[in-house]
Formats: sequence, C-alpha cells, structure tokens
Amino acid sequence: MSEKPIINAVSVSGGKDSTAMLLLAIEQETPNLRVLFADTGHEHRQTYEYVERLRGRLGIEIETVRADFTAQIERKRDVVQTKWRADGLPEATIERALAVLHPTGNPFLDLCLWKGRFPSTRARFCSSELKHIPIQERLDAFAVGAQAVVSWQGVRADESLARRDLPERDVEFGQWEPEPRGMLIYRPILTWTVEDVFAMHRKHGVAPNPLYAQGMGRVGCMPCIHARKAELREIATRFPAEIERVAEWERIVSDASRRGASNFFGLTNGDVLSIGEAVAWSKTTRGGTQYDLLALADEPSSCSSLYGLCE
Repeated sequence: MSEKPIINAVSVSGGKDSTAMLLLAIEQETPNLRVLFADTGHEHRQTYEYVERLRGRLGIEIETVRADFTAQIERKRDVVQTKWRADGLPEATIERALAVLHPTGNPFLDLCLWKGRFPSTRARFCSSELKHIPIQERLDAFAVGAQAVVSWQGVRADESLARRDLPERDVEFGQWEPEPRGMLIYRPILTWTVEDVFAMHRKHGVAPNPLYAQGMGRVGCMPCIHARKAELREIATRFPAEIERVAEWERIVSDASRRGASNFFGLTNGDVLSIGEAVAWSKTTRGGTQYDLLALADEPSSCSSLYGLCE
C-alpha cells in the first residue's frame, strides 16, 4: 500500500507576499500543491483579474473558496421576528430588517447582514469568517486520506510586532519530526524583506498586483477597515465606484441592525464614521481640522507606489 501524500496548501490573496510565496513553492517544485483563493466579495476588480492572470501565467489551478452565511441569516430572521418583537422594537424597524435579511451571495455583505454591523479594529471578525474559516474547511477536506496537510502562510516578521516572534514551522495538531504528520503550518518567507518579495516577482517575470502602483499599501478588501488616511484618499479619487458600493452597503446593513444604523469606519479614537465622512476626513490635514488643499488640487499620478515600483 502506498504512503499517504503530504498536501501542500498555499493560500493566495493576490497580494505581493502570497504571490511571492506561491512563486517560491513552484520554483521548489513542491509536490501535491493546492492553491486557494478566499473570495471575500470585497476585493477590487483588479485583484480578481490579477488572480485570473496568475492562473494563466503560471499554468496552475487556483481554487476559489467563499464563506456562506445563508444559515446564519435565516436564524437572524427568526430572532428579528421573535426576540426583537418581544423586546418591543418598533414594527417599522422589524419590517425593514426582514426586507433586507436575505442572502445576497456576496460573502462580505452577507456577513455584515448577519452581524448587523461592519467589522472594526475592536471586532475584526472579517478575516476569521471570510478567510480563515473557509480555507480551514478546505484544509480539513484535504486532510482526509493525507499523511499531513502543510498550510503555507505568506507572513513576514517585519510586518508587525505580532508576527516578529512567530516560528517558521508550527503545529496545529500532529508533528513535524521525524516526519510531517497532521495539520502543520509553514511560513517560508517569514524572514524576507519587502525587497525580497518584489525580487521574487522579477525573478519569475510576474508583475505585482497593479494596485500597488496606484497608491495601495494593501490589496485585500477595497477599502479595508484598516486603510491609511492617504490610501483612503487615493481609493476615493481613483475608484469612486468602490466608495459608492460601500455607501449602499451601509444603507442595507443599517436596515439589518437592531440600532437602525451601521457605519463602515471605526477610528482608533473610538469615533465611527460613514464611508462618506471617512473620505471627507481623508482629505483633511492638521488632525482633520482643515482641508489639505494641495492634496485636493493634485490629480493622482498614473503611478503612485509606496514600494518604489514606479522607478
């Protein structure tokens, strides 16, 4: 009887780090490679196009996984019709919630409908619900009949203090030695610098996600709840349709909220802003007390990179 395989699962987001990690895995001719892309439903169109280009350019299969909150939304409808009424909420509030509490097929929006709010820095449930859980479900499926599943994670130590002390190899359950068994974690680019990441792209002739040349520091959710002030201003200027989409989501999620209101951005000082208010704030200076006239006057350049990609 043949030995059970070791499955190597690489999670790709369309960002620079995960793409470099995927290129490394291919360069090393990693056996039994499975590549996963978690579609949050809140990515920029260019990121979806980039992942599709990677499929063709690298000649590999990239499996898309999506979270499904149909059951959770159905349970919330029951709560709205029973507990909200029992608590004496106005009938108009209940009817508004029931009108929007239907799965849309968009994971991010459906998550927020279920929660009745958007994620925030204090309640960052988006990464777990939209990425970690659906990817883990696929890893669990891979584990059936496998000796081990190695989950490749494209994190780097210099990204944050929380990642600085992570080990290159970790174990969820099982063991690495004397041979890999169980569910394992591998962080192959942990000690890489951002220069190393882009060097890997150049080595294999694979251009980074084009959003990096358009002022984006990250290319995940568009916009991310952690978007920097300057980055949000770039998004609003370059991609106004993304802002309009989130504004519509605010209206829908507010109807599904017990409080009747839900805004997209929570700032570190505790303020909660609508997407429109956050965009207006992004165009200010001096702590938000006056508009940055130079920034407002400037049109975004055709290339504006935080990583020197325009040189």
